[in-house]
Amino acid sequence: MQFDHLGMVTQERKEGEMFIAPTRVWVTDFQKHPYHVEWLRFEPDSPVSGPVREMPHVAYRVDDLEAAARGLKVLLPPFDVGFAVVGFYQTADGAVVEFMKYKTPPPDPRRATNTRTNAATGTTEKKDPPPP
Repeated sequence: MQFDHLGMVTQERKEGEMFIAPTRVWVTDFQKHPYHVEWLRFEPDSPVSGPVREMPHVAYRVDDLEAAARGLKVLLPPFDVGFAVVGFYQTADGAVVEFMKYKTPPPDPRRATNTRTNAATGTTEKKDPPPP
């Protein structure tokens, strides 16, 4: 299990947000945020309710969703978001966690590269070179 991002619920539109149809939520690309924050803005008719819609969550990359979620309360069963299969769960003390099984490994943030993976599409994009 490896930390991936922190999800924060907002009512404000955020620059660069993308629509996730299965949950009817607008999200930002946490890989573009310096602290890996993902902003979530739910549409009024989103099927998501309860803790996932009302509380922040912490997301982890996992190899096995079922094993990672063992013993936790299921809030949203696993679903496909394109670049990964994700599920939302609640710990015994009330924390909301998201487990993510990536379809292809995400880039290692410790290695400097000239590309980045778009979290919404899973595609690789070329980054602008740093200024001289």
